[in-house]
Amino acid sequence: MCGHGTIGLVASLAYLGRLHPGTHRIETPVGVVTAELHPNGEVTVANVPSYRHRAAVEVAVREYGRVVGDIAWGGNWFFLVDALNLKPEPRLQLENCAALVSLARGMRTALASSGVTGGGGAQIDHIELFGRPATGSADARNFVLCPGNAYDRSPCGTGTSAKLACLYADGKLAPGQIWRQESIIGSVFEGTIEVRDGKVYPFIRGSAHVNMEGTLRFHDNDPFAWGIR
Repeated sequence: MCGHGTIGLVASLAYLGRLHPGTHRIETPVGVVTAELHPNGEVTVANVPSYRHRAAVEVAVREYGRVVGDIAWGGNWFFLVDALNLKPEPRLQLENCAALVSLARGMRTALASSGVTGGGGAQIDHIELFGRPATGSADARNFVLCPGNAYDRSPCGTGTSAKLACLYADGKLAPGQIWRQESIIGSVFEGTIEVRDGKVYPFIRGSAHVNMEGTLRFHDNDPFAWGIR
């Protein structure tokens, strides 16, 4: 599941004229989600139920020291760490990405080597550092390391969902209350939750833009037209 990927899918289909404003159902690896295309082009994704699995989990990160964070599910498994509690405090700025990637990789390695997992022994493959926002238009800023050691340019839809679940578990977010999550490049998602039958359902609103079109051509005499196996 990818929150911003889902937003991008809806924006792309709208650009192609295959979707119109309204609510649409999308099948994902973690279940069916709904996405509302708004008249202004923004998209709200109604994500799968999200929850905090474990709070205040401590691991020892090589060459850094003790790190404490929450393990939460938002469509992917996350280890969420408050950067304000780290010493030295890492700068959540784009120009500091190399150091942030190194730190987050160390956390992911420490989790694996310590046997710390998500539910059912699932690998925790996303690391989310959060801290002060860069502007007054957001509640927090985050840096998210994804599988493959790539960082998320968006505020991360599943990561924001996991964050909302943790905030609700701590009594810091009420149903319907808007939380504005800022990414490492300054883009912002708006998140809210509904609680039904004791489960937290996140809603993530953001935007995506088509910036390229391409044409794939397949020739009958090209032995590699469909890839190399």
